[in-house]
Amino acid sequence: MGLESDINSLVKSVDLELYDTSIVREGEDTIYRVSVLSTETENGKRKGVSLDSCVDLTHLISPLLDVTPPISGDYRLEVGSPGIERKISSIKQFAMCIGEKVSINLKAVDKIRDKIRGVLTKVEDSKIFVEIDGEEISIDYGEISKARTYFEW
Repeated sequence: MGLESDINSLVKSVDLELYDTSIVREGEDTIYRVSVLSTETENGKRKGVSLDSCVDLTHLISPLLDVTPPISGDYRLEVGSPGIERKISSIKQFAMCIGEKVSINLKAVDKIRDKIRGVLTKVEDSKIFVEIDGEEISIDYGEISKARTYFEW
């Protein structure tokens, strides 16, 4: 098993779902970021992830990274929620965002629209379904250049 697979097993053990892992630089710091979502829903939306859950998960992941570091050199482990507005970069992540508002940029500019905003209703194979003003449209995953969830304040 690979590192991400091992981390995924630890995340599942505390009843959370792995959204993403990434390595980011902030100033002089290198951060290995593990983003997780709650598996629980309320009113059709995922519940937030508690700080206690993030701390517990950090204590589980840290010894694993001592044995199998994600990168060479110094880094800091950061475990948290990916946030209410987050990048969507895989079919798996689209499936995790069903029921949320999404903004999708399309690769092809010869279409009627090059940007779509609506509610993600379902994912089937490589098709993403979004409801816009009561009408559901399908988008092939390969047509998407950039996507993210968004929140209307």
